[in-house]
Amino acid sequence: MKFTYYGHSAFMIETMGKQLLFDPFISPNELAKGVNISKIKPDYIILSHGHGDHVADVETIYNQSNATLISTFEVVGWFGNKGLERNHPMNHGGANTFDFGTLKLVNAVHSSSMPDGSYGGNPAGIVIKNEEGCFYFAGDTALTKDMELIGEEFDLDFSIMPVGDNFTMGVADAMKACKMVQCNKLIGVHFDTFPYVAINHEEAYAIAKENGVDLTLPEIEEILSL
Repeated sequence: MKFTYYGHSAFMIETMGKQLLFDPFISPNELAKGVNISKIKPDYIILSHGHGDHVADVETIYNQSNATLISTFEVVGWFGNKGLERNHPMNHGGANTFDFGTLKLVNAVHSSSMPDGSYGGNPAGIVIKNEEGCFYFAGDTALTKDMELIGEEFDLDFSIMPVGDNFTMGVADAMKACKMVQCNKLIGVHFDTFPYVAINHEEAYAIAKENGVDLTLPEIEEILSL
């Protein structure tokens, strides 16, 4: 699998010959101003919830690609009403097998509303498993004991979790989450975009080392082979 970071919680996973774009908030992000979104043409756009800092570029990227939108029933329905008809609605606890592997929606503890303030359902985490590996994207979430269920069900190769604190877990809680999901390889996201979620990188790496976690805080447009 190949991971490409676009800032905040936006990233692409290349796996099984498919491009999976998660939570595209790119063009409004000042830190990601060097990213040319016109070149981003995924096969799927996968959304953890409806907040604007996770869905801002969905329509633009959808319209310039042949992407299928995957998210919760409410989020997919909201975009469907805007004409994004290539979609697949899901809900918590449900799994479906696509041509890139099996995707399961799992619990996240956060809030969710659409950019116009309308109801966005519940936020979700996402687990994807295929012949190349298995990973967990926590979305925006607090630390929750439900993460132990992920560790029991899946043999994760890596996790992608928020570490910016204030609106989501911080680094310390992410360390606990790694133990719960039984995976010590962590890619941190949802940090530094705004003053509220700015973190001390040196301190974060020190905490991770103390906890035996292999933490990566990626640079924007950094590519990781996983």
